Amino acid sequence: MSDTRFIRLAVIGSLILSAAFSAFGQTSKGEDQFGPVVRAYLGYLRNEQEVVDDRASRHEVNTAYYRRNSNRIRALRQMAIQIALETQNDYLPELEAVAGDELGVLFDRPPRFQSLKVGEVVQTNFRYMGMVRSGDVFYVFARLDPYEQAELIKSVKLSESAAGSAV
Repeated sequence: MSDTRFIRLAVIGSLILSAAFSAFGQTSKGEDQFGPVVRAYLGYLRNEQEVVDDRASRHEVNTAYYRRNSNRIRALRQMAIQIALETQNDYLPELEAVAGDELGVLFDRPPRFQSLKVGEVVQTNFRYMGMVRSGDVFYVFARLDPYEQAELIKSVKLSESAAGSAV
């Protein structure tokens, strides 16, 4: 009697384990098409969502904060996947997603979001990547690396000096 009970428990346990592994495989299967850098970033975003979920479950944040940050994480994930699929490259720039009322967080003189063009460099620090609707509307920017910033500043100075000598 105890042997059959043990076997039943073992079978049930193995079924639960295989279901768990199957579920795990399904959640990360879509990410298998990406390289280790993109997968790591998507994992980072999953971890960030877990932190937000945990803080909400402990009633440390209000529902508006929870909703906006969950939507921000979703927007960053969507943009990261879009960039990875378009470039077919295992590289992602440092991404920032801000709502229209948060542009002042990134910029001393916030640009008018209505005039932003995809690919445009804003104030020599960020490249505008596009708008993502994820519950809220988020404007996603890629932080320029120091080399890109130096090249941009150099080209601006060259064009200013050329314009000054042409006058």
